[in-house]
Amino acid sequence: MTEDLNKRISEETAKELLELAKSESFRKDMKTIASKWRTPFIKDGEVDFDAYIEFVQQFNEFINHEPKPFKPMMEKEMKL
Repeated sequence: MTEDLNKRISEETAKELLELAKSESFRKDMKTIASKWRTPFIKDGEVDFDAYIEFVQQFNEFINHEPKPFKPMMEKEMKL
């Protein structure tokens, strides 16, 4: 596995990652982040579709995404 990893990342990057993994302050920071993380689109145990749609609309506005014109789907038989 180490050989496979070394093929994908540079030696310098591998050393940096190993040093970071040994860092107690980094681990503490990651634990703090994990303890405060929450799923933004789940409210009271159910998916909040309105929150998701609001996020997507604001994100598209932020990145200046030009909406595509609506085209009705012409499929006669759709299977999931």
